[in-house]
Amino acid sequence: MKEKILAILLAAALCLGFGVLSGCGASKPSATAEPETTAAAQTSETTAQPSATEPANVTVYVTISDAGKLAAVQMPVAVTDEDADGKLTVNDALIAAHGVYTGGAAAGYATEEGQYGLSITKLWGVENGGSYGFYVNNVASESLTDPVADGDYLTAFSYSDLSKYSDVYSYFDNQTASVAAGASLTLKLSYVGFDANFKPVVNPAAGAAITIDGQKTEYVTGSDGTVTVSFAAAGNHIISAVSGTETLVPPVCTVTVG
Repeated sequence: MKEKILAILLAAALCLGFGVLSGCGASKPSATAEPETTAAAQTSETTAQPSATEPANVTVYVTISDAGKLAAVQMPVAVTDEDADGKLTVNDALIAAHGVYTGGAAAGYATEEGQYGLSITKLWGVENGGSYGFYVNNVASESLTDPVADGDYLTAFSYSDLSKYSDVYSYFDNQTASVAAGASLTLKLSYVGFDANFKPVVNPAAGAAITIDGQKTEYVTGSDGTVTVSFAAAGNHIISAVSGTETLVPPVCTVTVG
């Protein structure tokens, strides 16, 4: 019972304090969500032509996770002032990213203005009552109106656990990497937890199994969250991870093996 109460308090604190959740509904994700993309999908780019009064466009690399499954991976998006508020923001980047969703942003993405400002009501086709999160460069954003800059990495996700809201944001210490075929690559995996005062605390993600291109491997992170992987042949790969103890928002490192 204590764990259930703590989980509910934590979810409420996230909603009110950090702006990570845009709501705490418990609806099931929509069946319209699209399946995980392949590595080739990360080369897709959405473009838009800014007007003379808009800020100059920037490129942001957008990753979207649909209830624990990767839907878009570091997709380069040309961000313009989509909502005409005079600045380039997280909201603009998400609108632009949904340009590749079937039916476009009108079908896959929606927001509403509420008591705590602009919040997500649909992400990649998923309507779950408002349980979403978004991070820029692995730092929690307080608002969809937070600015984005050229070269930023934006991750947005819908919660997979709609009862205890146990999903935790996780990330590797490198967003991208290059390695020679046969050489080793060492990564560190961390996740964001919260202390007794509901302030964010970064923890090592120990015992997590590494996936490569969606397939679980024998590689497992150590007690400090580090893992060393190698690749036999040249190619492009998406590195992620799953855990038996934490509900990880899928981390991503894209690796080019030359």
